[in-house]
Amino acid sequence: MLVVRSDSDGDVLTAGPAVRAAAASARVTLLCGPSGERAARMLPGVAEVSVWDCPWIAADPPPVVESEVGALVAWMRAGRFDAALLLTSFHQSPLPMALLARLAGVRFIAAVSEDYPGSLLDVRLRPGSDVEELVPEPERALAVAEAAGFTLPPGDDGRLRVCGVEEAADLPRPYVVVHPGASAPARAWSPHRCAEAVAALAERGHRVVVTGGPDERALTARVAGAHGIDLGGRTSFPRLAGVLAGADAVVVGNTGPAHLAAAVGTPVVSLFSPVVPAAKWAPYRAEVVLLGDQHAACAGTRAKECPIPGHPCLDGVSVEEVVSVVDELVGVRA
Repeated sequence: MLVVRSDSDGDVLTAGPAVRAAAASARVTLLCGPSGERAARMLPGVAEVSVWDCPWIAADPPPVVESEVGALVAWMRAGRFDAALLLTSFHQSPLPMALLARLAGVRFIAAVSEDYPGSLLDVRLRPGSDVEELVPEPERALAVAEAAGFTLPPGDDGRLRVCGVEEAADLPRPYVVVHPGASAPARAWSPHRCAEAVAALAERGHRVVVTGGPDERALTARVAGAHGIDLGGRTSFPRLAGVLAGADAVVVGNTGPAHLAAAVGTPVVSLFSPVVPAAKWAPYRAEVVLLGDQHAACAGTRAKECPIPGHPCLDGVSVEEVVSVVDELVGVRA
């Protein structure tokens, strides 16, 4: 079985239930993009991971190069896949990948497609009919697997899950996590707000750990200040999962670590910008409190940079409100 889910870590994590459904009766190879590889390697049920930067999916797309496309088709042909599940978001088309899979000899292909697929798909789910437009992303992906005849095994409740978590035994507990960054600035609380929240949480008596990637070290240092433990650039993805798993709560925007927190069962204070719909992208089946104006003027724009001066959808959320919600969530586990 070939499962394709490009985009970033958060997108790949939402494919987890569909992957486990396929893995219940097939050996699963997951084809993902470079920004989703870390999550792909932590999904239960994945036997092999392959990485390809997809020109029609990636946010910063590479050029279409005939030799590279040909190499992907040759790789799929060598894999002798019996079937493929092509998992995409509502704004993406699975048909270019379906064409390549057909050329590689994949006999059975399933996906959600708004456009007429002709002979490219054997199972076509249509947005808004077979798949509800605002169904959560994990359920959208699982619907593709189920339509292709793959179901979750008995006892699997369909939540997000990861394996290979590295326990953060060296961090003194209890603590809460503030993750200030996001790949799209429009989806994150402003840095000065995050810094104020760290100071306020510390004043309330919480130990605060600040996390971020290697390219976010300046951000995490600013946010942690004198009140937080700065782990920016110091955690692998399995280690980040362990840090989140050990936390009483996580304060985070709409970004991959929000889904990772859901996968390890940690309560989430979700500062969610409405540039994409929360109904689809909020942390799935987690103990979550959603903050932010979901009816702001930026709603549904998929903007990377906030188009509204002052970032009102998120910066309208007060530090006091976030601290109060953290207090409510401490001690609660999904």
